[in-house]
Amino acid sequence: MFPILETERLILREITKEDAEDIFACFSNNDVTRYYGQETLDSIEQAEKIIEFFSNNYNEKRGIRWGIERKGFKGIIGTIGFNAWMPKHKRAEIGYEIHPGHWRKGYTSEALSKVLTYGFEVMDLTRIGAVVFIENESSNNLLTKMGFEKEGVLRKYMYQNGKAYDTNVYSLLKE
Repeated sequence: MFPILETERLILREITKEDAEDIFACFSNNDVTRYYGQETLDSIEQAEKIIEFFSNNYNEKRGIRWGIERKGFKGIIGTIGFNAWMPKHKRAEIGYEIHPGHWRKGYTSEALSKVLTYGFEVMDLTRIGAVVFIENESSNNLLTKMGFEKEGVLRKYMYQNGKAYDTNVYSLLKE
């Protein structure tokens, strides 16, 4: 059973094929993919493949990705979850994105807070990491605000549109 998480304003739930248009709306937006390390989507079929990837990751215990849905509204406004989950080593990396129409409303930090708690308490993680483009000020600020510690810079670590970018690497440890 896929875990459903709830916050004051959000429901974090499984992403299904019915969410393909919402996934496409996010990942076809240059403002979303600019610092994502993934090319901007140009077809709904690509969005369906992303949903399949998230599903396979969960089924194969390599990660978990929730759709972010506002209470009282149908459809998702973004996704959040863990990649590179290594249960043996009690670690995973956090990742998230939200449609620009919902930026600066506190949804990402609200979802992030809930998912971090789930990671430490239910998944029994000791370390949650994050890799963020240096240029992505919003995400760098959010992680710092949430208590993540910057560990350093990974030089030329991610490619976006054929160009190599440096990234910051962060961690949050279970205390």
